[in-house]
Amino acid sequence: MSIVKVIEIIASSEKSFDDAVVNAVAEVSKTIHNIDSVFVKDMKVHVKDGKIASYGVICKVSFRIDEAAQQQKHG
Repeated sequence: MSIVKVIEIIASSEKSFDDAVVNAVAEVSKTIHNIDSVFVKDMKVHVKDGKIASYGVICKVSFRIDEAAQQQKHG
């Protein structure tokens, strides 16, 4: 049986929303494995002096729990 866990993260970029999502996946991938999908829940920009200073995204990241980890927990 496969179990999927969902976490919510916030990421940003000075370039674009797309780059903010790429940054989110890159950072989460450092500690979370088996990522299945990323759902962009919300988007926002920070404005400074009348111009966009940075782009932000709130993402829900879904990933499968390792079967070996599940067995250790229940084993």
